[in-house]
Amino acid sequence: MLKRNSLLLILLLPLTLLAQDSLQVEPKGKLSGQWRNYYMNTFNKEELKDFTALATGGHLKYAYRFTPQFSVTGAVHASVNTWIQDLTIPDPITGKRSRYEEGLFNRLDLDEKFLFVAGELFARYKLKEHEWKLGRMKFVSPLVNPEDGRMIPTFLQGFHYSWKPAEKSLFEAGIFNEIAPRSTGGFYSIGESIGTYGTGRNWLGEPAEYAGNTHSDFLITAHANFNLLEQLNVDFWNYYADNVFNTSYLNPEWYINEQYSLEMEWVHQERVGDGGNALEEFRYFEGNSSDVLGTRINYKWDRSSLALSYNRILPHGQFIFPREWGREFLFSFQKRERSEGSADNHALVAYYNTYIPLEEIGTNVRSILSVGHQWKPSVLDPRLNKYAVPDYTQVNLDLFFDFEKWKNLKAEILVVGKFASGDFPDNPNFYLNKTDLFHIDLILNYNF
Repeated sequence: MLKRNSLLLILLLPLTLLAQDSLQVEPKGKLSGQWRNYYMNTFNKEELKDFTALATGGHLKYAYRFTPQFSVTGAVHASVNTWIQDLTIPDPITGKRSRYEEGLFNRLDLDEKFLFVAGELFARYKLKEHEWKLGRMKFVSPLVNPEDGRMIPTFLQGFHYSWKPAEKSLFEAGIFNEIAPRSTGGFYSIGESIGTYGTGRNWLGEPAEYAGNTHSDFLITAHANFNLLEQLNVDFWNYYADNVFNTSYLNPEWYINEQYSLEMEWVHQERVGDGGNALEEFRYFEGNSSDVLGTRINYKWDRSSLALSYNRILPHGQFIFPREWGREFLFSFQKRERSEGSADNHALVAYYNTYIPLEEIGTNVRSILSVGHQWKPSVLDPRLNKYAVPDYTQVNLDLFFDFEKWKNLKAEILVVGKFASGDFPDNPNFYLNKTDLFHIDLILNYNF
């Protein structure tokens, strides 16, 4: 009898454990975060000053799920300046400070050693096809995005709605009244956020004065992504900045076969209202319109891909978009430089991506090599070249490391070389932090 009961207990034990598992409740709260360490060094031309910085910090995020549909998420981001160089001291020749290194901290107050930003605090209600978010959040798009190639990303405050009726269809809309640009330490109204980064020159060749003088109360975004045909995907974005501009972005992609695809892009801008200010000397969007055209061909095989991209900014107007709001993911984009602020510009860039498993040391490496050239307008023409950047060739090597033994540990090495070309005056202002430089980033993240 005892043996029979023991056998019955053994047979029923798996069912008992399964029943217990089914009764377990999924935790409603979830804590996550990242510890981030970022070393950056720029070597400028000859006697021009070199800049270096080391930051440590990261973020803590907590999400609480009240119901399967409704949750609230909050996150605090931090950056600590280890002060290996005093970035408040400018280059003695040009009188200018670092361009890249100060972005690891509060670039509006480089004496601030500890930077804390309550960047995320939003409520989310999610159904099968619909999602609503209200509060402070990250926002990802081609021109407005977290831009998190520094310590603290860019955040937006407002309302966002998305609808995903099918696997290959997505429609979104949002309205935002404040933005926290990375490297500033706080939220600003839409108009105030424009100009917290370098402002360049106005059309008269004088220092632009739109910082603190741009009037705009809200930003409206709209997005549609869908398959027009089975092998033709269309991505469309629109950004309406109150009293400043309307910018539309169209990106169709044709999947020729499993290996080849062909993409096009068109950015069209129109000035809205008075372009930010009724007075010309304080106006952000000085022109009436601008257009950017681009094409890219992609080829994929095994663990690698190759892309060749071309962008053309037409001569009739500068491509203008707030640098504070994110990276410009045009086809010709390369880390550590932008096309924004130019007209009559040509850019050609080749990208080679590959995945390299290093089994003997338990590490996988993803590498991105890009080589590009920008044919810029004259540095002496402020209408066509807002930031006075000369022609240049740029070479980037970006390496991402995954470690099999330390799944939460991620590392990145970025090496950048920029070399000036063309005919322009031998003035240090055309070189410092722009061309004829070597730049390196070393990043170590621990995610939990």
